[in-house]
Amino acid sequence: MSTRGSDKPLRADARRNRDALVAKAREVFDAGGFFDLRFDDFARLAGVGTGTLYRHFPTREALAEAVYHEEVAALCDRARRLRATLPAQEALAAFLRGMVDHMDAHQGIARTLATLMTTGSSALADGSLALEQAVTELVAAAVEGGSVRDDVGAGTVMMALHGIGAAHDRPDWRAEADGVITLVLDGLTRPK
Repeated sequence: MSTRGSDKPLRADARRNRDALVAKAREVFDAGGFFDLRFDDFARLAGVGTGTLYRHFPTREALAEAVYHEEVAALCDRARRLRATLPAQEALAAFLRGMVDHMDAHQGIARTLATLMTTGSSALADGSLALEQAVTELVAAAVEGGSVRDDVGAGTVMMALHGIGAAHDRPDWRAEADGVITLVLDGLTRPK
């Protein structure tokens, strides 16, 4: 596998080091302390040298983008697996409920990314487009199957997901998030 922006595959040891840095950054994200650490501390925590950190990730933002890229790739893979294994409307519902689970489990990542979005990172925009494409494919399959209305698109669903994520500090967030997903799914269902 190559690094982002490079066509040259990484050596096995370099890949392990990169993976260790990304895994440690994900842990720190989840704990909510991404900006509390000195950037060099990521190398120490991952058990690699500082030079290795800077070789793979010259900036804190580059490390955050790598974590985000892997998270988005995993979510898009999940959408494809659900689409391949479940009826279309069930796949859409499972994906949306899984997104709420993901947001709940990875609150620190969401807060860190919200801070980084102010930098106008193209990686964050690319990830958002990839997620929207995954949702577009799920919605299109459900529309084609006849279970979902054809007058509401994936953009509307994405706005609901963004709203859920933005409201994460509400005291009853989880119950309300589940309620919003139910509302979205009910609203998407084709009337009989």
